Amino acid sequence: MFGGQAVHVVLVRDKSTTGYDVALVTTDLAASATQIIERYASRWSIEVAIEDAKQIGGVGQARNRLRSAVERTVPFALIVNTLAVLWYATVGYHPDDVEERRELAPWYRDKAQPSVLDMFTKLRRVIIAGYLRPIDPQEPTCQEITILRLAWEDVAA
Repeated sequence: MFGGQAVHVVLVRDKSTTGYDVALVTTDLAASATQIIERYASRWSIEVAIEDAKQIGGVGQARNRLRSAVERTVPFALIVNTLAVLWYATVGYHPDDVEERRELAPWYRDKAQPSVLDMFTKLRRVIIAGYLRPIDPQEPTCQEITILRLAWEDVAA
């Protein structure tokens, strides 16, 4: 019971481990265990995208006071995050990206795919390169990035 409402609980586990990996709870008592697991699985990518948008893309950082601003800001930020991922998937991806990230963060030995943070990092570097070298946008050097960051901090202060 959830308060006064009956619930259906499905415990899911990997057969190679002990205990349960996840407990799924629903108020839909007519749904089978298979249907509940399928719903959870179909929502997982959406939940991950929302978490990435909040934690990496800054969607949760908006400070608005007017209702209309609140109603526009989050959808706009989600669209911007989506465009960044689409940019990476269509233009920004390079097979060496994961290896480069492993070199910078050696604790990612098993990393096989770029994360959303990796995608955003690459997009930021490409934007910076466009500012620094509008005619020949190559990967900026660490010194160039530092100079640009310091300039932005001066403007923000």
